[in-house]
Amino acid sequence: MMYFKKRLAALSFALAITAAALCTPAAAYEAVPVRINGEAADIDARLIGTTTYVELEQTSRLLTEATGAAPGIEAEPGALYITSRGRYLGGSENLTIDGQTYVPVRSAAKVYCAGVEWREPSRSVDIYAEPNSGIEPGSEYYIDDEVKWLSRIIYAESGAEPFAGKILVGNVILNRMFSDEFPNTIYDVIFDRKYGVQFSPVANGSIWNTPNADSVAAAKICLDAYYLSRDALYFLNPDLATNFWIPNNRDFLIKVGGHEFYS
Repeated sequence: MMYFKKRLAALSFALAITAAALCTPAAAYEAVPVRINGEAADIDARLIGTTTYVELEQTSRLLTEATGAAPGIEAEPGALYITSRGRYLGGSENLTIDGQTYVPVRSAAKVYCAGVEWREPSRSVDIYAEPNSGIEPGSEYYIDDEVKWLSRIIYAESGAEPFAGKILVGNVILNRMFSDEFPNTIYDVIFDRKYGVQFSPVANGSIWNTPNADSVAAAKICLDAYYLSRDALYFLNPDLATNFWIPNNRDFLIKVGGHEFYS
């Protein structure tokens, strides 16, 4: 029964994070009216699954007019994030529909420090943008030492894992950092030895390897407060593990790639 629950949970998570990728221009969607500061906005917005997507060029133009900020947004089709001013903002998968790029409305709004509210009765979206507001550049927002160590542990633990798996490893580190059970810095969480070495890369030396670009991106996404799980505190690869304390003592959450994650 436990194995069945694990497989079912893993399947549900996989479907959730890839739902956008399965959507095509012909897929069913619901048109969503958008307002910016109470005024109707000429933005093509589509509710696909549980995510409202907006056409990037229209949204950027109108939010730039509303705020006076022009931070610029880059969105690679298929990526689970957008970038702006050196910041990496996680979300649902970027889509290409009829040759145009669509991104999650909350990701686009964050670039302009704008609020987003879903209105259930009217099934519409309100965006609240203030003048002269725009995202702080990555050079000022990220702390170099945090990016360094978070990207290294992500790379060492999940360099060959799916991108969502990389984010989840980063989530585990930050969840520990904010838990009273563990140290309160990224570095100290990684090198924690209170109950023995916590992460195998510390023992085998791979923590010192230079991370690849995907691992750095995943680290920055996590540091920009994007979570696939706020509960995950442990993970292991059951095919490689020699110690099974985690599955024997912690609650299973999800499996992504080769890793199982536990609270």
